[in-house]
Amino acid sequence: MKSIAIIGGGAAGCFCAIETKRLLPDALVRIYESQDRLLAKVSVTGGGRCNLTNSFEDYKDSNGKLERLEHVYPRGHRLMKRLFNVFSPEDTVKWFENHGVRLVTQEDGCIFPKSQDAMEIVHTLENLIRQEGIQVMTGHKITDITSLTEDIKVITTGGKKTDKGYEFLSKLNIETQKPVPSLFTFEIKDKGLNSLSGTVVDNATLSIPSTKFRSQGILLLTDWGISGPATLKLSSYAARFLKDNSYKAPVSINWISSTQEAARLAVEKLIAETPKKQLSSVNFNGLTSRLWELIIKRSGIREDIRCGEVGSKQLNKLSSTLTSDTYQITAKGRFKEEFVTCGGVSLNEIDPNTLRSKKHPDIYFAGEVLDIDAITGGFNLQAAWTTGYTVAQSIQLV
Repeated sequence: MKSIAIIGGGAAGCFCAIETKRLLPDALVRIYESQDRLLAKVSVTGGGRCNLTNSFEDYKDSNGKLERLEHVYPRGHRLMKRLFNVFSPEDTVKWFENHGVRLVTQEDGCIFPKSQDAMEIVHTLENLIRQEGIQVMTGHKITDITSLTEDIKVITTGGKKTDKGYEFLSKLNIETQKPVPSLFTFEIKDKGLNSLSGTVVDNATLSIPSTKFRSQGILLLTDWGISGPATLKLSSYAARFLKDNSYKAPVSINWISSTQEAARLAVEKLIAETPKKQLSSVNFNGLTSRLWELIIKRSGIREDIRCGEVGSKQLNKLSSTLTSDTYQITAKGRFKEEFVTCGGVSLNEIDPNTLRSKKHPDIYFAGEVLDIDAITGGFNLQAAWTTGYTVAQSIQLV
């Protein structure tokens, strides 16, 4: 009888165990989890609602074919595109719906259980583990893979915060990419910006000057700096760069996601329509009045100036501030909210079709232990389902 050890009882591990047992009902499948319960991280993901996948509609061409996955998976996008042919986001939706989970898709593509309760996903997976007769060993930390007697080992442990987290792989001579935090907020010490805590900008573009790193989306201003989807995406794209620079770097904010020329034309139109009004009192492009006042101040324009008094040089400065307002990142956000780690087992170490170790034919990898990570929006859990399912399919063929 074939025996399989699943090391790690998170999303990838549990999903892999269920699918492996279904494909090989006579096999002994055992999950080893260091914590006292399975799926601890899944229970709190998505603010306790579990954003279990995404429609990927924003990343499809006119024919419905996935594209630009590098904007979703800064690390591992080529592998994920290949593996989606094995188990796609659509397959994930069907899988959970077939197991009684009703799902809802938000306008932004994020997919949640209709109950808005992550525990529904946890209980669904736990019930299937019991029904399939999968053995569970909680409170059981594996420190030496070679000590396990099972025929096949599947390593699905979560992302590690330091290199020490991968010491259990040392005897295997497995190359790993240094783990660094991803998906975090930025600390910016600026009194003007910090005073606007709670302000939401619906469509801002962030970038790190002199680099290729940029993101677009909702921006949230806080009393310590900036947060929201646009910030988290930029932190993911620039995770290694920011780590290498001790989380100190300039960040440019394009408040209206527009070109400077278009911004100038929009301001010109506004002041032409309201020449007698104070510039600070007009409503520009949906920006809050307090944010608009800050932008005017940072442009070096006096607060009481009337629209008809704004000159050409002031227009240039204002349009520049609107589209490239630069601040200094001084640190990661003060709250340790990052749930994702950039880094892990190098993708050069695995067969991209099976996720099998090239050096050890009895070892497979799935989930966060791999050097695959994504932006927010259900993409990281999708990677867990897809890689876990792929490994199960691969084991069946051994």
